[in-house]
Amino acid sequence: QVLVVESGGGLVQAGGSLRLSCAASGTIFTSNTMAWYRQAPGKQRELVAAMPTGGSTNYADSVKGRFTISRATKNTVFLQMNSLKVEDTAVYYCNFKNVGGARDYWGQGTQVTVSS
Repeated sequence: QVLVVESGGGLVQAGGSLRLSCAASGTIFTSNTMAWYRQAPGKQRELVAAMPTGGSTNYADSVKGRFTISRATKNTVFLQMNSLKVEDTAVYYCNFKNVGGARDYWGQGTQVTVSS
């Protein structure tokens, strides 16, 4: 079992910045992938950025050049969000999956609201 906890959401004006944090605990393999997803009202959940251990990062086209995913340890990941836009407003979820694991795990989500 893995517990995933996010923090760092909030309200910010367009053009501002926020930093999200995510920590996973429990059965953590050396090789895993941590990722950020988001879901806006009335829309499907979408991948924002992903970062496997020892691998290259992957970003949604809509956030390239503005968001940066990084990892402090094998079970901690951050999402630095700059130049935020109103359309970035969503609940942001952290996702964790051990390589070879049977399933992935989700955090409870953190609200990011960008005002115009």
